[in-house]
Amino acid sequence: MILSVFLFLAGVFLLLGGASWFVSGASSLSHRLGIPDIVTGLTVVAIGTSSPELAVNIAAAIKGNASMAIGNIVGSNILNILLILGLTALIRPMRVERASQRAEIPLVVLSGFVVLAMGSDPLFDGATHAVITRSEGLVLLAFFLIFIAYIIYIARSKNEEFPATTSRNLWLDLFKFFVGLGGLILGSRFLVDGAIEIAHFFGISDTVIGLTIVAIGTSAPELATSAVAAWKGNSDIAVGNVIGSNIFNVFLILGLTAVIQPLPADPALLRDFWVNIGVSILLLISTFTFKRMLIDRIEGGLFILFYLVYIAILLF
Repeated sequence: MILSVFLFLAGVFLLLGGASWFVSGASSLSHRLGIPDIVTGLTVVAIGTSSPELAVNIAAAIKGNASMAIGNIVGSNILNILLILGLTALIRPMRVERASQRAEIPLVVLSGFVVLAMGSDPLFDGATHAVITRSEGLVLLAFFLIFIAYIIYIARSKNEEFPATTSRNLWLDLFKFFVGLGGLILGSRFLVDGAIEIAHFFGISDTVIGLTIVAIGTSAPELATSAVAAWKGNSDIAVGNVIGSNIFNVFLILGLTAVIQPLPADPALLRDFWVNIGVSILLLISTFTFKRMLIDRIEGGLFILFYLVYIAILLF
């Protein structure tokens, strides 16, 4: 048991450290190759912040732990909205851009319904079991490409650019890139192995572990980014980080995982699919409160309360 806890904590540490170095190295290398800052920020950096979920899901899929792979995505998305946005709103009320309110948040809601449809075959077509197939994974990846094209179009229309942070040391960039990638791969293995052993020790299912502990561990980069952004008064980064992460989680990470290995869906996840849709709709509604397009401290407190109730239901 002690070894399992150590593996889990080492996995979290390696994932977070690896993600940070991977993003830094990849961004600098992209700039050296002449890739525009805006494309780097919206692709390499955005994917990098979700890389812990990606690493954990690929490892879980290869090991045959589909419940943890799907539960990690659904649990992370629920956590991102209720806990991370809740905490950032407590730090500072978060203003939401009109474009996010009209397009990107509704896309988060749509992603919830897509996961429900793909993971609930018995509910919709009377199948004996639910599987997110490789073809459905390709559909999710197609949604991801459409989203990227939309973001690039919107960003170019605003003529916005991300500041370049390229290091002058090429070898340092390469070192960060490959060491960060290695940390993600090794950390994902440690995290999944440790979480499974802890789950078995306490008699907790892999599904619940994926929805809670693993989801929290892999969402730590989003939490740190949004909290710091809120503290500095940059609500665009704080809110956009969560919205973008949720979209990436479903369309890119879940899609890629299903292409690698079809994912049987635990029937127990049906409840969590609906919770994911519910909190996404709650996020959309909160932006219309008093027509201010603002997530205030009261709403942030309610988000956190809802998350605590959700965790209590899962555990007890």
